[in-house]
Amino acid sequence: MPKYKVGLKRLSMVFVVAGLLYSSCSRLPNIQGKGEAFMQGVWNEDSVAFSHKLSNYTQHRFKVTCDSIYIDLVTHSKVNFYEDSCYHNGVWKEYAKGVYAVRGDTLIVGATFTHANYKQKISGCYRIGRYDKNFLIKKHSSDTLILESLNDQSEIKLVLKEKINCVQKEL
Repeated sequence: MPKYKVGLKRLSMVFVVAGLLYSSCSRLPNIQGKGEAFMQGVWNEDSVAFSHKLSNYTQHRFKVTCDSIYIDLVTHSKVNFYEDSCYHNGVWKEYAKGVYAVRGDTLIVGATFTHANYKQKISGCYRIGRYDKNFLIKKHSSDTLILESLNDQSEIKLVLKEKINCVQKEL
């Protein structure tokens, strides 16, 4: 068989393989993910165990809609870690906004610290930058979500305050 026929045969195989690869790829829709059905809603940590004995603790509020998460953190501290204008008598709020994923028994949160309106915060009192946390999901039911921080093993007991139905939005 002449060389050019072997070359044409190989070239045609390359085009066939490339065509198959191209046709098997599909563009993902430019839409928000659905998230987990059991996570949808507003979850509040009403109290923290042994808070009266702790020098500082943080109460959490999660608003989960589709794959997005909005986090309100209220910190109570007997120790001033910040300049006096930020200390606010030992009680302050922080906010974060991002996305989450559940992998097996783990809740993975990737978020950014924000202002109260959930617009990115780049300076000011308290933390700025990324809020990246992983939690063990110890229990979840229709109205209770118990998480354990994989950073410090603290437990967060959340109670469902409002159920939300996921309505996916365009990105």
